Amino acid sequence: MSRIKVAIFIFPGVEVLDFAGPYEVFTTASRVHARMHPAAPQPFEVFTIAQDAQPIKAQAGLAVLADYTSATHPPIDLLIVAGGVVTEELNKPAIITWLAATAAQTQITASVCTGAFLLAKAGLLNRKRVTTHWEDIADLRHDFPALQVIDSARWVDAGEIVTSGGISAGIDMSLHLVERLAGRELALKTARQMDYRWEENC
Repeated sequence: MSRIKVAIFIFPGVEVLDFAGPYEVFTTASRVHARMHPAAPQPFEVFTIAQDAQPIKAQAGLAVLADYTSATHPPIDLLIVAGGVVTEELNKPAIITWLAATAAQTQITASVCTGAFLLAKAGLLNRKRVTTHWEDIADLRHDFPALQVIDSARWVDAGEIVTSGGISAGIDMSLHLVERLAGRELALKTARQMDYRWEENC
């Protein structure tokens, strides 16, 4: 299995667990996989991307410096767009254009929480089944009526697009993606290593 490049897009006002949760899942999955298969290559390479090289302030004031910018990142297999306060990002044409162009090159594009609004603005969610944070369901339906918004799932897998509910739901979605890309055994052992009770969709 070739190493899957997982990129997490972050921005000023990003919710910390929206990016840190998926980051922890995929890096832990690689560590667990190394114990299971010592001679095999790690399944995931994980990195963060921001619009530029300046540190950003996440929710509650945490300062974060992304690994790459939107102009310097390597190829991406799985793009995860974190959520948070997305109002300013929705009004940045360069970001919306980058998201649309990048998603066209990925195997899977995913969002956590209000990251779904950014994917919707980029035209990536039209007529797809999607979800977001419970508090933002009504706004997502109102702002993007072409979407089929689901309000009762931790995540929604629509093939090349996967969206999750708010904050901690991004961990559940990421474990689902580990299962989808690298097998259920690794996903279950990753959740166990994280001491996390994986909430799977019914």
